[in-house]
Amino acid sequence: MKKLKVTNQDACMACLQCEVACSEAFYKMFDPDKSCIHIVEKKEKVKTQVCVQCGKCAKVCEHGAITQNAKGVYMINKKLCVNCGKCVAACPFGVMVAGEKNPSKCIACGICVKACPMDVLEIVES
Repeated sequence: MKKLKVTNQDACMACLQCEVACSEAFYKMFDPDKSCIHIVEKKEKVKTQVCVQCGKCAKVCEHGAITQNAKGVYMINKKLCVNCGKCVAACPFGVMVAGEKNPSKCIACGICVKACPMDVLEIVES
């Protein structure tokens, strides 16, 4: 299974370059709400929230619009999606993006990995 993994959380400086890269790649603008990765700061600790390809989004999709590909990545079929938002609500990590026409999610493309100056992230095969 191919997925994004946080490999060095302690090194994260909360610079948000991963969020910038993700939202700009898919929405052509920097908007933290349009990023499929989130940096959360709580009680002076930084937590990087990523999609772990758990499939909860696919389980709640009544239209079969979210399926797992051969590499284990859950993908959204925009032709089948009715933009009901159930997948966004079901995501335990809050990293599904509610889009204007369709939601979006991490597809393990690695753009955020390349953008991170501290090597916090990695694309792994498990």
